[in-house]
Amino acid sequence: MSPKLLFACRSRLAIIPQDPFLFSGSIRENLDPQGKRTDAELHEVLEQCHLRDAITQMGGLDSELGERGRSLSVGQRQLVCLARALLTQAKVLCIDEATASVDQKTDQLLQQTIRQRFADKTVLTIAHRLNTILDSDRVLVMQAGRVAELDSPTRLSQKDGSLFQRLLHSGQQ
Repeated sequence: MSPKLLFACRSRLAIIPQDPFLFSGSIRENLDPQGKRTDAELHEVLEQCHLRDAITQMGGLDSELGERGRSLSVGQRQLVCLARALLTQAKVLCIDEATASVDQKTDQLLQQTIRQRFADKTVLTIAHRLNTILDSDRVLVMQAGRVAELDSPTRLSQKDGSLFQRLLHSGQQ
């Protein structure tokens, strides 16, 4: 694969990892590492990710985050990663257990923003909390490293004896 094609493919993919990665630097540098966005665009994406007030209280876009974003909570770091993903305008968003370490309020904010802003995109969600995938178009259930089921959450939850139905009823949400 040529470097140009590889760059084009990577630019269409955004990832929100379980352990959010932030650079040592400012909010601005973390949201827009290439420095291509206006302040208005950055403020807009912070508003969409429910972070504008928190960032304003810290001193604004040029506030330093510290090493790996230590001046923010884990939930706020996840939201910064989401804001960065929104700015990339990626066609595919991969969320790897992004809500595993956040409180319920932050989980709801993440889910709401993802549903609204990525409605016309492909979202791949790796999740143990089933409530985070109930409104997905398709769910792939893995068991022992293999695909056990693939269908809509509604169909899987109504299918007698399905692994997904058992997980839902066992309270692993």
